[in-house]
Amino acid sequence: MEACNQTNEDPSFHIQLLSKIIDMNQYPLIKLIIENNISRAEYEELMEMVHGLNKTYELQKEEGFLNFTSLLIHFAGMLNEKLHPDKTIYAFKKEGHYPLLMEEFSKILKENEYRRR
Repeated sequence: MEACNQTNEDPSFHIQLLSKIIDMNQYPLIKLIIENNISRAEYEELMEMVHGLNKTYELQKEEGFLNFTSLLIHFAGMLNEKLHPDKTIYAFKKEGHYPLLMEEFSKILKENEYRRR
């Protein structure tokens, strides 16, 4: 029985070791995924959702839309409850995923933060 428990703990231990030799600050999205114990299915769902939002963003941009707050609201509402929207947007942006969409989301967040002051 002890050998079985030890085997189940090995991947977690190996990830901990890897995280010590890799600068996880360069990979904030991966760091969020690991720290928040996001499963493969949850990760794939996240990436699929953001991919769909990015396509919608591109279409709306082509059609001349200027306000993308509804996409940000959709993102935050559909985001896995284990993840914080602001941190997730920062992580996507820093790793270079969907740069135009994440820049737009960051801009909206900054504007709203300025208005609250």
